[in-house]
Amino acid sequence: MKNLWKKFTSALMILGLCYITTSLNPVLAQTPQALYDKAWKLIDTKFVDQTNNNQNWERWRHKYDSVIKTEQDAYIAIDTMVSSLNDVYTKFLNPKEYKEENDSIQGSLKGIGVQIGVRDGKLLIIAPIEDTPGEKAGLKAEDEILEINGKSAKGITVDAAAEQIRGEEGTQVELLIKREGEAPKLYKITRANIELKSVSTKIPKYAKLSPNVGYIRLSSFISKNATMEFQNALIENRDKEGIILDLRSNPGGLLTNAIFIADMLLDGQVIVSTVDRDGYKETQRSNPKVVSRQPMVVLINGGSASASEILSGALKDNGRATIVGKKSFGKGLVQEINKLPNGAAMHITIQKYLTPNGTDINKKGIEPDIEVDITAEDVKAERDPQLEKANELLSSGRYARNAARAAESQRLR
Repeated sequence: MKNLWKKFTSALMILGLCYITTSLNPVLAQTPQALYDKAWKLIDTKFVDQTNNNQNWERWRHKYDSVIKTEQDAYIAIDTMVSSLNDVYTKFLNPKEYKEENDSIQGSLKGIGVQIGVRDGKLLIIAPIEDTPGEKAGLKAEDEILEINGKSAKGITVDAAAEQIRGEEGTQVELLIKREGEAPKLYKITRANIELKSVSTKIPKYAKLSPNVGYIRLSSFISKNATMEFQNALIENRDKEGIILDLRSNPGGLLTNAIFIADMLLDGQVIVSTVDRDGYKETQRSNPKVVSRQPMVVLINGGSASASEILSGALKDNGRATIVGKKSFGKGLVQEINKLPNGAAMHITIQKYLTPNGTDINKKGIEPDIEVDITAEDVKAERDPQLEKANELLSSGRYARNAARAAESQRLR
C-alpha cells in the first residue's frame, strides 16, 4: 500500500465525485472576470471530451465580459457555461459548497447527524447516523420534519434545511417531527461535532448470519478515514470463514480509497485503468501482499456507483469475490477537483475508467454474478434476500473452498 500511496501524495483523487486537487498552493483572490476566465481555461485544457460537447468553446471565453461585475455574476456565468457541456458530473462549486465538500472529506461536520431528503414535497429523515445526537434523541427513518426552529419546512430544499439544522457544537436546534400514527412532537437536540464513519460491522437487526460469516458495510468512499476504518473491519473479522461486503447504495467517494481498499484484497492484480482525453491509459495494480484472503461476497444495487463500481469490478474481474444483487449505477467517469480563486472550485470530468478486464461500465453498470431482487413485500416483512443469498453462499463449505482455489489461481498467474 505504501507504493500506491506514493503515486497519489501530490493529488487528491475523488470519484462520483472526483479525482485530484490540482494545486496545493494558496490561490490568490482575483477579479470576477479572472475567476470566469480561469474556469474557462480549465475546461478547455482538461475536459475529457475535446470537442466540449461538439461546440466552439472559444465563443464562451468573452461572452459575459460586459455583465460580470461581482463574484455572484461570475458564479452564474460559470454555471451557464458548464451546463453547455451536458455533463452532470462537471460542475462549479461556490465557496460554501466547496467548504461543505471538504468537511465531508475530512470526515466530520457540526450538526445532529441525520441524513435528510425531500419526497412528495415532504422533508424526511432518511436515516440517523449511528451514535449521534439525532439517533440518541430518538429520530427515526421516515420521520417527517414539519418545522425547524419554529419555521415551517413546507417547500424547503434539502440544502436550505441542512443549513438550518447544522450549527455550532453545543447549540440547539428544534425540530417538530411527525411520525406515522403519532401526533407531532417537538425535539430539542444539541448539536455536536459529528464524525462521519464510512464503515460499520454492525449486522442489520433483521439479518441472521451464520456465526462464521462476517459483515462489513461500506457506505461511502468520501471520508479520508475510510481506508483505515475498512482495514480495522477486516482485522475485526479475521476469524471468520467468509465476509459479506455491503456496497449497496454507496454513491462513491475518493478514488484513492477505492484503490487502497482493493489493494488490501488483491494480490498483485490490476485494480483499475484510466484513460484521458488524449487516449493515454494508466493502469493501477495492487501490491503482492494482502490483508485478507477470506472468501467474499459483495452486495451491490442501482445505488452503487463510481468508486463502488471500481472496487466491485476489480474484485469480480479478478475472481476475488462473487457479486450478488442488482446491476450497479454505471458511472465510469473520473472527475478532478480544481481549486479556483476566492474559495470556489470545479469538478471536471477528465478521464473514463475501465475494469481490469477492460470493460467500460459507464451508463452500463456492473452486472452481478447472481441477480437477487428485493421486493416491496420483502421490505415490509423486513427481509433482505440479497443478504440471505450472500450468507447462504459463504456458509457453504464447498463455496468457500472453490473461492479460495480461485483466489489462489489468480495469485499464481
